[in-house]
Amino acid sequence: MRGHDEETGEFLSPSRSAQRRAALDVLELGEQLVALTAAQLGRLPIPEDVLPHIQDTQRIASHGARKRQLAFLAKQMRKLDDATLDAIRDAMSKDGDAARRETAALHRAEALREALLGVDGDAALTAVVAAHPQVDRQKLRQLVRNTHDERAKNKPPRAFRELFRELRDLLSRGDDASDDALEDDDT
Repeated sequence: MRGHDEETGEFLSPSRSAQRRAALDVLELGEQLVALTAAQLGRLPIPEDVLPHIQDTQRIASHGARKRQLAFLAKQMRKLDDATLDAIRDAMSKDGDAARRETAALHRAEALREALLGVDGDAALTAVVAAHPQVDRQKLRQLVRNTHDERAKNKPPRAFRELFRELRDLLSRGDDASDDALEDDDT
């Protein structure tokens, strides 16, 4: 018998039902990907050969054609290895490791911004410069000063937000550098 070990009697491959469930899971993942915006898709680890199929599916409005294109997208995605599909699912899930890391990075940036704007802001700035020597110290000082002026004059928080973006980018560059340093230590 095909798919059956003659000596032990065990099945060698997954059952047809298991294969169907796996295919339906990939189809559901494809539907979720099609529902995302271009910016959200850009943050996911989607291979370059699958991205055009997602974009094609997003452009189709007709129900029947869209359903066929979704089936084709799922077929292309089933060709990917399980690790890639799991990485996409993890990046999309709110409970996944990628989401937790991103949330933690945002919290670190917020805490750093509050420290810079606090009473002991100069000490916090010195600590930031010590931890990240590539930072533009003058720009950070200017943003902190502008944020204090905005608050005093009850203006919209433009500099406040820009300070957050600058700190978030700085921390993400620092995390990438620390990841690179860890990889260099491993070799």
